[in-house]
Amino acid sequence: MPLTALEILKKYWNHDSFRSPQEAIINSVIEGRDTLALLPTGGGKSICFQVPAMMQEGICLVISPLVALMKDQVKNLANNNIKAIALTGGISTEEMIHLLDNCLYGNYKFLYISPERLQNDWIFDRIKTLPINLIAIDEAHCVSQWGHDFRPAFLKINLLKKHFTKVPFLALTATATRRGKEDSVHQLELENPAYFSKSFERKNLAYMVINTEDKLHLIQQILTKNKQSAIIYVTNRKACLDTSYQLQQLGFSSTYYHGGMPPKEKEANMNLWMTNKAQVIVATNAFGMGIDKPDVKSVIHLHIPPNLENYYQEAGRAGRNGEKAFAVLLVHPSDAIHAKSQFIAVLSDKEFLKSILIKLFNYFQIAYGEGFNESFNFNLQHFCSKYNFPILKTYNALQFLDRQGILTITQEFSSKVALQFLLSSKEVIRYISLNPSDEDVIVTILRTNPGVYDAKTNINIALIAKKSNTDELKIISILQKLQDKGCIELFTTNNDSTIIFNEAREDEKNINRVSKILARQNELKIEQFNAVLNYIEPSSGCKSSWLRTYFGEKTTDLCGSCSYCLSISKKTTDSQSITEIILHLLQNERLSSREIEKRVSFSKDDVIFALQELLDKDIILILPNNEYSIK
Repeated sequence: MPLTALEILKKYWNHDSFRSPQEAIINSVIEGRDTLALLPTGGGKSICFQVPAMMQEGICLVISPLVALMKDQVKNLANNNIKAIALTGGISTEEMIHLLDNCLYGNYKFLYISPERLQNDWIFDRIKTLPINLIAIDEAHCVSQWGHDFRPAFLKINLLKKHFTKVPFLALTATATRRGKEDSVHQLELENPAYFSKSFERKNLAYMVINTEDKLHLIQQILTKNKQSAIIYVTNRKACLDTSYQLQQLGFSSTYYHGGMPPKEKEANMNLWMTNKAQVIVATNAFGMGIDKPDVKSVIHLHIPPNLENYYQEAGRAGRNGEKAFAVLLVHPSDAIHAKSQFIAVLSDKEFLKSILIKLFNYFQIAYGEGFNESFNFNLQHFCSKYNFPILKTYNALQFLDRQGILTITQEFSSKVALQFLLSSKEVIRYISLNPSDEDVIVTILRTNPGVYDAKTNINIALIAKKSNTDELKIISILQKLQDKGCIELFTTNNDSTIIFNEAREDEKNINRVSKILARQNELKIEQFNAVLNYIEPSSGCKSSWLRTYFGEKTTDLCGSCSYCLSISKKTTDSQSITEIILHLLQNERLSSREIEKRVSFSKDDVIFALQELLDKDIILILPNNEYSIK
């Protein structure tokens, strides 16, 4: 007799009950209904497709854009003795054929695949032959052109709908606006879907927006008061290293995590934090997917985030054990201007995107009508320097072209960098005196690799970055400059990235098909950024209620624990305190407002407000000579 949903939950995941609305979602899927589930971060999305898949014969197809999360789930399923496969990047065609054969004949229960893989016709055709019992689409907001991370490859999923007509589709997301939700249903061609959502309220999580001139001092206070595990999010790699180093100098056990680190160093730093050998991990947004550490007490954002979708997910990594936790966003008076230049000023328009693509084709000497499926090593720094493009804006443009399938860019900072100094030590000292901004990097290289004068020596870019407290991109740039000036001989295998062109060069045609998507994405990003600015306003209201309203919940409830609610509570307490003091003074004598001000430690406005409140309540009266008296 087949196991029930609860029996499967107990057997494989050792849980005694479902969270709301997991069971209702599972029942909907088992009944064969297309289903859309909007669940916040930490809401247990994976259980919603893993349990019903285990209840039926066949294999569950999971389509997800998050490679790290796919790998993590396959690993966790294996630990529970459930067979699962993930078709991620770096797998040869031969190996992929073997894995798909295993799905067909090896009694596997889950096949994880990226939407981009579905664009391979032969993979798509092989999937059609599998005994699929459920198709789960994770991060389903990506299918919507109004989603904050639109991925065109998702659009091919509806072809599966045409083939697997009787297989239910389960679309899952943690962040979807009303129009994004409606567009996702339309694009996936869900038939009369059941809709489930869970409140975005986190009663144990206090959302704090704190304005401060000295962020480091405030972080020190927070970490001293709350000694449990903490995450500090920053917006760039340099801030990641700098902040971690500053915390270490203050006596905190701190490590860091960003996208440019070698995999082994990422894993080592992650383990330090996961095993509580480091209280704090300072990280960019590359950190977080698949991370489930229940005892995180504080999540601190050092900079304004680009949107509330990302912020909510990152903040939501605090307090997953149900205990009181804090999500703190630190704001400096100049942050809004800086964030606007970082997130809005770098948005590409159609003309900039076109110029980037044309220059790329020229950079690699690709003729019109050629370039399809060609691969090239690519150095972003060199490319931007050659054509005088701003680095961040160019990077964003390349990411957009990648998401639209025009090209594929893989960023792999290689540790296989070798060099030899061609100058004597005296000439190197002279060079440093003329280029003082390069001193830290050069001195660190010389101290770490003393043999660089004598022979070609391998250097570890990540290590040099850590020791010199410098960004890896800057080190690559300095090395390039040293080579250009004849100071060193530089040997690299793959300095920065690899670019693969997925379309032949057609210039206008390449760009025209994505220009409307670009305009919509820019519009959305501006809306999202403005929402962040509204959220951080001190007068915007309860932060928890504000977030819930943003994600489509109708609520005016005050949480009582966020920065706004606490400030209101303090004002109320202060007001009560002032009125009590004023009444005590007026018991003995009649006083003017100015005389009252001199005898209390409150501001003029506070005193006037308290006097007006006492007058309104008919407790005191004002005399002709402007003195106040108790009635």
